[in-house]
Amino acid sequence: MHEIKFADGYEKRAIKFLKKHKDIYPQYEKTIELLQHNPQHPSLRLHKLQGKMASFSSVSINMKYRVVIDFIIVDEVIILIDIGSHDDVY
Repeated sequence: MHEIKFADGYEKRAIKFLKKHKDIYPQYEKTIELLQHNPQHPSLRLHKLQGKMASFSSVSINMKYRVVIDFIIVDEVIILIDIGSHDDVY
């Protein structure tokens, strides 16, 4: 099982985001649970980002929203960086 950690400010952003999008909270919980147990699960659609975010990866909550992560396989640690729309540029 992978360890999930939060980057500075992630929890505050996630709480604000989830208050605004209450309908996706169950999907968010499922995404985090899958990420912890099997980050390669196909429904997460794990992929590397490009451009200035190239050092990070992303997993999908649904077709519209994602969680940006720093995926450190060596230590089996996944650091949640940000949450938002697939169109958002961080």
